Amino acid sequence: MEGKEEDVRLGANKFNERQPIGTAAQSQDDAKDYKEPPPAPLFEPEELTSWSFYRAGIAEFFATFLFLYITVLTVMGVVRSNEANGNTCKTVGIQGIAWAFGGMIFALVYCTAGISGGHINPAVTFGLFLARKLSLTRAIFYMVMQCLGAICGAGVVKGFQPKPYNRLGGGANMVSKGYTKGDGLGAEIVGTFILVYTVFSATDAKRSARDSHVPILAPLPIGFAVFLVHLATIPITGTGINPARSLGAAIIFNNDKAWDDHWIFWVGPFIGAALAALYHQVVIRAIPFKSK
Repeated sequence: MEGKEEDVRLGANKFNERQPIGTAAQSQDDAKDYKEPPPAPLFEPEELTSWSFYRAGIAEFFATFLFLYITVLTVMGVVRSNEANGNTCKTVGIQGIAWAFGGMIFALVYCTAGISGGHINPAVTFGLFLARKLSLTRAIFYMVMQCLGAICGAGVVKGFQPKPYNRLGGGANMVSKGYTKGDGLGAEIVGTFILVYTVFSATDAKRSARDSHVPILAPLPIGFAVFLVHLATIPITGTGINPARSLGAAIIFNNDKAWDDHWIFWVGPFIGAALAALYHQVVIRAIPFKSK
């Protein structure tokens, strides 16, 4: 009996039930053997001779193509029903549009994360570039492929149903009546900040090293962030937060109003992405203050 009691006592002392939280947990994590990954070089000519570089660009193209195809069709379906019934609630409505955008991002990020990182958005690429997560060469290539994919995705929708496409607005982003361009710009900045900040947090290398489940779950919070931002900003701008998505729809729809407001859907997302990168790198990760 005495031997068993001694084993119990030692076991209780060895495995403390209290887990550190807050700053105590952070200090323990910082003490772990973790090394910050080196920043990506600004230019990396060797990438241009690698098949993985072009494979990643192709993945971004097809992901953005599929993203535009599904989401533009969803937006048109809601507008069509609103014309017929005078009530979007009789269809999927704004919630359905938000689910289409968020759900597609969730699925496509999951599918392409291991190939290209699953950006599917020039604003995300821009933010990650500012944080030195990828080279300028790769960032430009991704943005070009994303824009081409978006144009092709919207073009296929118009090719299938040209008359409804023009009549129903083609999913183009515009500032809604009752809102100013400043309102639209602010909505795009904040919305993109939320998205890109979520991307940084969900894909953080330190969290991935500490928690093995983080890379698997990363697409879920990213898609959910897109869903929530759409719920909030569809009434204001139709929700851009993705310059490629806005460009593809604007080019294929080719309407004066869409072009008049188009600058908002580049300036806003890029400002939001830059602020998110700054906040995550300087405030959350405190990288500039870490000792070399």
